[in-house]
Amino acid sequence: MPSTKYLKKIRPVQLIAVIFFTVSGGPYGLEPLLDYAGQHGALLILLVTPLLWDVPAIFTVLELNSMMPVTGGYYKWVKYALGTRWGFYEGWWTWLYTFVDLAIYPVLFVQYASFFFPGLEVYKVPVCLIIIWASAGLNILGIVPVGRVSLILGAAVLTPFIILFGLAFYHHTGGLTIPSPSLKDIAFQSFGMALYTVMWNCLGWDNTTTYAEEVEKPVRSYLISMFIAFAMVIVIYFLVIWIAQLYGISPTVLTDKGFPALGAMIGGHWLGALLALGGMASTLGIYAAVLLSVSRVPQVMSEDSLLPARLNKLHSRFQTPYVSIIICSVIVSLMVLWTFADLLIIDVTVYGAGLSLEYISLIKLRMSNPHTPRPFKIPLNVTGLCLLLVLPASVYFIALGGAFSSSAETIKPALFAICALLSAEVFWRLLVWRRSF
Repeated sequence: MPSTKYLKKIRPVQLIAVIFFTVSGGPYGLEPLLDYAGQHGALLILLVTPLLWDVPAIFTVLELNSMMPVTGGYYKWVKYALGTRWGFYEGWWTWLYTFVDLAIYPVLFVQYASFFFPGLEVYKVPVCLIIIWASAGLNILGIVPVGRVSLILGAAVLTPFIILFGLAFYHHTGGLTIPSPSLKDIAFQSFGMALYTVMWNCLGWDNTTTYAEEVEKPVRSYLISMFIAFAMVIVIYFLVIWIAQLYGISPTVLTDKGFPALGAMIGGHWLGALLALGGMASTLGIYAAVLLSVSRVPQVMSEDSLLPARLNKLHSRFQTPYVSIIICSVIVSLMVLWTFADLLIIDVTVYGAGLSLEYISLIKLRMSNPHTPRPFKIPLNVTGLCLLLVLPASVYFIALGGAFSSSAETIKPALFAICALLSAEVFWRLLVWRRSF
């Protein structure tokens, strides 16, 4: 049953923008891929990983959301299918991973803003805090303002890349060749980090369903919006990495200076500046969209008495979970000093565990509720679904294995992620103990 009567809802065109920012926000953050995967492995990993990692997730989200388009999305699905305990695990893990995810974007904003203001890193913390709390204010105003701002920022992100693609193909005099695909010379540790890089740049499809009751005609809107957003993401990612290879930019330079360096190489300083502005817009849009999704999870968990009741309090005017938004913002404010590589490993590892519960819920509901209406249904039986879901599980464990087989610098965040996953059981036990009194 719907948990809240929302006054305003967004339409598919705004939903596309919100989904785009929740999942991607443009290829910013994809820069290390060439360094990890090399010239022959980058495009291969970039194309294959989303097919194995994202497509099963998108189909799972579409089927479960068509069955239960409710506020809280994946948390409600898992709770309904597997019970309260596993629902708590799902909500807890997602909350943790999103704190880590959100901490990445203000830091990236400072990196791209440094193109215009060298030395801005010295003021990293206050700049990050301004971004965090400005986004909190926007989210308190409601989903419609977030959707409108996402459309504007989406144009600011895509326009520089459209110009980059046009100039790159216009000025390139050699043949438009693609390096022969091969994973032969990639070390397992680098392969794992390449997978983490692509997986991180393509995760979050389930996060877009936590506000389903705030979307007009949610089943149809999500079906259209997700496929359009997925196509946009893959095309943009492929083109930008391909162009980087065609122009021979050093993988180290691309990693250190980002896509503005590629823009400056192809079109001059002005294009580098446009891409830097696009990077700033991307981080702002992603942060606002992800905060929108995660703030609804503690709200519905508190309705089920799994978190303090005050988290469920809505703003008297805007009907948004402002207490949840504020708490999320406080925690993220404390996490902006982590390194990008560490945050990436923790983020994907914890997210993957939560996603696995959604896959299990999909199969369980197919078996226990086979006749429940599903306007969108994956055209596979239970056995086919099990085989399909082996694909993302394989990608997940290969990436995790790469992190553990690498240096201490990658083992530490991987171990931290495992501890974060185990914390769900600790807090569940505390909750049970508290309820016994």
